[in-house]
Amino acid sequence: MKIIIEGAGQVGSHLAKMLSSEGGEITVIDNDPERIRALMSTADVATIQGPPSKINLLTEAGCADADLFIAVNPTMHQSVNIVSALLAKKLGTKRVIARIDDEAYLAPENKLLFKDMGLDMMFFPEKGASDEILEMLRHSAATDSMDFARGKLQMAVFKLDDDSPLLDMDVKTFAHSVKDKHPEAEFRIVAISRGGRTIIPSFDTTFKAYDYLYIIALRDALPALMKFLGRDKLEVKKVLIMGGSEIGQMVVTRLAEQKLDDIKIIEINAQKCRKLSETLPDEVSVVNGDVRDTDFLQEEDISGYQAVLAVTGHDETNILTCVVAKKLGVPRVIAQVENLEYVRLAEEMGVDSVVNKKLITASRIYKFTLSDKVRSVRYMSGTDAEVLEYTAAPGSKITKAILKDIDFPANALVGGIIRGGDSFIAVGHTQIEPYDRVAVFALPDAVKDVDKLFR
Repeated sequence: MKIIIEGAGQVGSHLAKMLSSEGGEITVIDNDPERIRALMSTADVATIQGPPSKINLLTEAGCADADLFIAVNPTMHQSVNIVSALLAKKLGTKRVIARIDDEAYLAPENKLLFKDMGLDMMFFPEKGASDEILEMLRHSAATDSMDFARGKLQMAVFKLDDDSPLLDMDVKTFAHSVKDKHPEAEFRIVAISRGGRTIIPSFDTTFKAYDYLYIIALRDALPALMKFLGRDKLEVKKVLIMGGSEIGQMVVTRLAEQKLDDIKIIEINAQKCRKLSETLPDEVSVVNGDVRDTDFLQEEDISGYQAVLAVTGHDETNILTCVVAKKLGVPRVIAQVENLEYVRLAEEMGVDSVVNKKLITASRIYKFTLSDKVRSVRYMSGTDAEVLEYTAAPGSKITKAILKDIDFPANALVGGIIRGGDSFIAVGHTQIEPYDRVAVFALPDAVKDVDKLFR
C-alpha cells in the first residue's frame, strides 16, 4: 500500500513507524528539517522536505497513484492540512484524511460538506482523547473498555493486584469458577498483558500479579465478572481535572451536561484561569494553583473526589499527580501520557488508566489500511494489540467452516459475534454467518491475515 503522510510531528512519526513496519510504501512530507532528521533516524521511510501544500511537491511524493494521504501537520493551521489533503485527492490519491483543530468541523452538516469536496475523514486528536476519558469514567470498574453494537458485547480490561484471589489460577479454572456461581455469565478472556508483552491465552495459562485481563462479555455478564473480581461499579459524582488544556476543557464541558455534584478544574496559569472562568459552564469551578503541590491538593480536598483526571500537557506531572491522588485515597485516576515509553511506567506506578492521543488517532487511521469489511479498530491501553470489529462478507473464508476448522492466525482470537438482535461469545464450534458482526482481538503481525479471512 502506498501511503503519504504530511507532517512529521508526534502523530505523523508514530503513524510512519507503525505503517512502515507492516511493509507499506511510506513517504513523509514536512517543512521542518529537524523533524525530518529525527524521523529518518528511527523509521525506514522516504522523506521530502518542503511546504506540504505545494502542488509540485505533492506530485513528487507520488499523489497520482497513492492509496492514502494523511495530513497531520501539528504546527500549521488546519486549513493547510485540509488544502493539502484535497489537492492530493484531485491529483489522484484514492483516500485522504486530515487533522483538524476545530470541533465545529465535525458537526454532521460540516462533515457532509467536506465529504462532498473529497475529504474522506477528518479527525481531532484532542476530541478523541476527551471521548476516551469520558468512556473510562462511564466504565469506572475497568481500566479500559470498548462497546460493540451499543453495548450488546463489551470488552473490559481488569488489572490483577498482588493480593488478587486469581493469582496462579489458570484460565480454565477461572472460567469454571465464575460459571459455577453465575451460570448466565457468558464471557471469554481474549488476552493477557504481562510486563509489556501481550499473551493470547490457552486454557492452561495462569494469572500473575499485575496482569491485565482483556475480557469480552455479554452485557449482562459484566456485573457477575466484576463481583467475582472484587470490583464494585464506582458512581462518579465528583471529578477533579488537573490542567486547563484543550482536552480538559472538552471533558469538563461534557461532564457539566451530566449534572454531577462537583466538577473542579485546576490550572497553574492565572490568566488562563480567568479565561476558563468566562468560557466554561457555570457548573465548573475554576481554581488557580499548582497541581504538583501536595499541600495545595489536600487543601482542595482531593480525597473527596471519586475521580481525578490529569491532562496538564506534561507527562511527568500527569503521572506523578495521579500517583499522589491515588495515595490520598482517590478511587479512580486517569492520566494523559503522550510519550509512549511512559505508558507502561504510568501503569506500573499505579495509574488506573492512561490516555494517549497518538494511539487513539492511529486506531482510526489504521482502519483505512484494511479492507472495507472493518467497522472499527481500537488499540486498548496496556497492549500493542488491536480490537477489530468486522462484518463477515458473503462467501468469505471465515464463513466456510466452524472456527476450530478455520486456519485462524495463532496471534488472534474471535471474541464475540453479533447476529441481528442477538449476541454471543465465540467458541471452537461457532459458525460465523454472512453479515455477522465479529469482534476480533489480534496482535499486529496477525491483523493482515485476519483481514483476508473476512473479505
